[in-house]
Amino acid sequence: MRDVAPSLLFCLMIGAAAVYTSPASAEDIYSTLERSGSSTVKDQVRRAQIARDAGRWTQAHAAYNAALDATDPASNTEKERAEIAGELGLCELELRKYRDAAEHLAWSLEQRNVLPLELQLRFEAGQRKAASHVAILYLSVDPPDAEVLIDGKPISAPARTYRLFLEPGQHMVRARLAGHEEAFASFDAQAGKPTTMSLQVPRAAAPGTPAKGTSTKSSARGAQASSVAPSTTASTLRIGGAVVAGATMAAGGGLLIWSAYTEDELHDRATALRGADENASRCARPNAPRACSELGDLQEKRDLLTKAGWVTLVSGGAIGALTLVSLLVDRTSPSSDGVRVVPTVSGQRVGLMMAGVW
Repeated sequence: MRDVAPSLLFCLMIGAAAVYTSPASAEDIYSTLERSGSSTVKDQVRRAQIARDAGRWTQAHAAYNAALDATDPASNTEKERAEIAGELGLCELELRKYRDAAEHLAWSLEQRNVLPLELQLRFEAGQRKAASHVAILYLSVDPPDAEVLIDGKPISAPARTYRLFLEPGQHMVRARLAGHEEAFASFDAQAGKPTTMSLQVPRAAAPGTPAKGTSTKSSARGAQASSVAPSTTASTLRIGGAVVAGATMAAGGGLLIWSAYTEDELHDRATALRGADENASRCARPNAPRACSELGDLQEKRDLLTKAGWVTLVSGGAIGALTLVSLLVDRTSPSSDGVRVVPTVSGQRVGLMMAGVW
C-alpha cells in the first residue's frame, strides 16, 4: 500500500499536466495574443479558440466579440486586433451574418501587412464569400464632417469617403450638418454589386434670403424659355411651310395636267370642225356656227388652266425655297446684332440679302 499511493499521486500529476497543456497546443498560432495585452483579452481569445475548434460558433462569436471590445490600442498591438477581427468575421460567416462578417474581415485585411500569410489567405477567402451575399456602397460626402445615416441609423465617425456593407434591398442615405440643408438619396442595393454615390450638403440660406442659385436658376429658366419658344415656333412654321409648298406645287401640277387634257380636247374638236367645214375661216365670220363658240370657250379654259397651273406651281416652289432658305440661315448665319440675313424671292430669282456693318 505504501508503494501504490506514491504511484497514484504521480499519475494524477501527469494527467493534470496533460489537461492543462492540451488547450494551449491548439493556440500556438495565436501565441502573440498571450504574450501581450490584458488578461481579459487573453481569456476571451482562449475561450473563443476552444469553442471554435469544437464547432460551437455561437459561443466562439460571443467570445471573439468580447475580446475585440476589450482591446485597447495602448495595450494591444495592431496585429492582435486584426487577428481577433478576422476570426470574429469567420465566425459570423459560419453563422450567416454576412454583413457583419464582411465588415470585420474587410477591416482586418486593411491591416494585412501585419498579418501572417496563412491568416491573410483565410480572411480573404472568407471576405469574398461574405461579399457575394451583401451589397457594397462607396459613398462620398461633402463637407466631410457631415453626419451620415443609413435608414435612419448613424454610421461611423464622419469621413469624406465610406465603404459600407448593406443587406440587399432598398435603402435611404442621409447626410446632415448644422447650418446646412439635409441631403438624401435612396437606392436599390443588390447582392454582390457595388454602388457609387456622392452627396453634396449645401449650406442653408439665411432667413429672408433666397436660396443660393435661385435667381440664377430662375433667370436661366427664363432665358431657356425665351430661346426655346422662338425655336419651337420657327420649327412649326418651317413644317407648315413645307406642307403648304408641297400641296401648292401638287395643285399646280394638277392644273397643268388638266390644261394638257383640255389642249388635247381642243385639238380634237378643231380637227373635227375643219373636217366638217372645208372653209377654215368660217369661224371668223359673224354667222359662225355654235361649234366655233364652244371651241373658243375651250381655248379660254385651256389658257386659264395653264396660267393658273404655272402660277400655283411657281408659288409652291417659292414657299418651299423660303422654307429651305430659312432653315439654312438658321443653321449657318452667325448670331450678330450688326448683320441681318434676309431671304428674298422674286419671279426670276431666289436668294439672300445681307445688310449691316462688318
